[in-house]
Amino acid sequence: MALNWFKKKKAQTESSDVQTEVESTLDSPSTAADAPDPDPDTDSSDRAAALDDTPAPREEASLDSTPPAKEKGSGLFARLKSGLSKTRQILTTDIDDLFLGKKIVDDDMLEELEERLITADMGVQTTMEIMEKLSKKRSRIAGARELKKVLKEEILSYFEALPEAAPMAATKPHVVMVVGVNGVGKTTTIGKLAAHECRKGKKVLVAAADTFRAAAVEQIAIWAERAGADIVRHKDNADPAAVAFDGIDAAISRGSDIVFVDTAGRLHTKVNLMEEIKKIQRTLAKRLPDAPHEVLLVLDATTGQNALSQAMLFNESLGVTGIALTKLDGTAKGGIVVSICSGLNIPLKYIGVGEGVEDLQEFDPQQFVEALF
Repeated sequence: MALNWFKKKKAQTESSDVQTEVESTLDSPSTAADAPDPDPDTDSSDRAAALDDTPAPREEASLDSTPPAKEKGSGLFARLKSGLSKTRQILTTDIDDLFLGKKIVDDDMLEELEERLITADMGVQTTMEIMEKLSKKRSRIAGARELKKVLKEEILSYFEALPEAAPMAATKPHVVMVVGVNGVGKTTTIGKLAAHECRKGKKVLVAAADTFRAAAVEQIAIWAERAGADIVRHKDNADPAAVAFDGIDAAISRGSDIVFVDTAGRLHTKVNLMEEIKKIQRTLAKRLPDAPHEVLLVLDATTGQNALSQAMLFNESLGVTGIALTKLDGTAKGGIVVSICSGLNIPLKYIGVGEGVEDLQEFDPQQFVEALF
């Protein structure tokens, strides 16, 4: 059935357009092309080509931003459901339509459902696995409600197979190194996480190790100030590893509970640039044994399956311990969450379903599936 779907979509150019857009984002020109190279082993021209991580306007959300009117006074689940509305419209509406004039699940219905799941970006392999299990249960599926119930059960099974997230370090501070390619929202994610931890009464410090991108340090400094977190920063073009080292040093002396280390938007396809992040990782371990305790990879849900390839490459190089998936509210392809969880053995820790601080939520599989249908 997947083959039939690809045949029907052959004339469309959507996937190529998306890939072109992603490649354009990843290869955006840098404003720091003349920055000095702190590491003689790193090619400065390649670094400059990858470090322009200037965020899109939607990444400039502030701690004081007012949520849309429909979200005022709503709880976390309502925000989640609102953020997934585009994906839910594809799945729920179309599933209801599949049963119009029918009482049983037939082959045509299964083929249509398969197309809906692929359209929601659950991935071909994952979709085929789900469809195979659905086919075996088709005799007891008597309506749209029952079909959604079975789908929820199958999707939840992928989340239940994931390992537990990394525990907090036994000794302070707990160090989280945040990585990801250009434009995914690393700085915004760090700002929101810092705000969440400060509200819990934790003492938070941010190490501004994205020292090459224009205004990156200033941007993270604003987030830290609004969140109530400390910040360690160096002058522009300083060695990122040195900033990370001093950040841990300051956190220890100040008794901080948690440290978020910001990093530049390295292109995952550039080997030497990935090595530079490894240098930061090694430097953290030199100053504090077992650090970083977490390597949090930020992915942009709107890039679809490209996010999955990014995760695989970052994991191979750095050993990713958790994922934060942003901008789910900006896409109808929320099924990428299922695709990532089924394709990787990495916990999904956070999802972003809006611009407000509360819209970055800890991932709850049960609530996610309920909000999806």
